[in-house]
Amino acid sequence: MGILGGTFNPPHLAHLLAAQEALDQLGLDQVLLMPVATPPHKQVDGDPGPEARLELCRLATAGDERFAVSDLEVARGGPSYTADTLRALHATCPGAELTFIVGGDMASSLPTWREPAEVVGLARLAVAEREGARRADILERLATIPGAVERVDFFDLPRMDISSSLVRRRVAAGRPIRYLVPDRVAEYIAQHGLYRSPVGTPSSSA
Repeated sequence: MGILGGTFNPPHLAHLLAAQEALDQLGLDQVLLMPVATPPHKQVDGDPGPEARLELCRLATAGDERFAVSDLEVARGGPSYTADTLRALHATCPGAELTFIVGGDMASSLPTWREPAEVVGLARLAVAEREGARRADILERLATIPGAVERVDFFDLPRMDISSSLVRRRVAAGRPIRYLVPDRVAEYIAQHGLYRSPVGTPSSSA
C-alpha cells in the first residue's frame, strides 16, 4: 500500500499523477491519499477545513479503485507527524507493506522530521524524481539516517506545473480550473464557494 500525504488544498491532477506513477512503477496494490488535519510545518492559505479537504480527496478519486482516501489524520486532529500515522496504519492493517510517497525535496528534508529512523523502519520511501532533485544528493542526505538508503525506491514523475496554490489563485481571480483538477473537485469548489477570497486574506466564512 502506498501512502500519499498532504494538505490537498485542493487535490489536483499532479497529485493523482504522482499516485498513479508510484503505483504503476513500484507495483503497489493501492495508493491511499491521506489529508492532514493541521500541517505541522506550514500555514494553510484559504483552508476550507479538514473535512472539506477530505471530501475533495474522495471526489478526486471516486470511481478509481487504484486509489482510496483515509481520514486517519483528520479524525485524530492536530498536527500530523508521519511516524505516528505509519504506526497507526500498522495497527489497523497488520502485515501490510507500506510505502510512503514523497517528492525529492521532501525526501531531502527527512533527516529533520520527527523520528526519521522510525519513518523508514515502518515504511519504504518512494521518491519522485524531477528536475532539480538529483538522486545522488537525495541519497547523501538520507545516508545520515541509519538504514534509510536501503529503504528508498525512486520513480519517474513527468513534470506537471500544477500546484494547490495556483488553483486557489485562479479561483480567487475568477479564472477556470477545469483540466487542473478533476471535474468533481471543480464542481464542489464552485458549489461551495471555496477559495474565492484572494490568497492571504480571510474568507467570510473563516
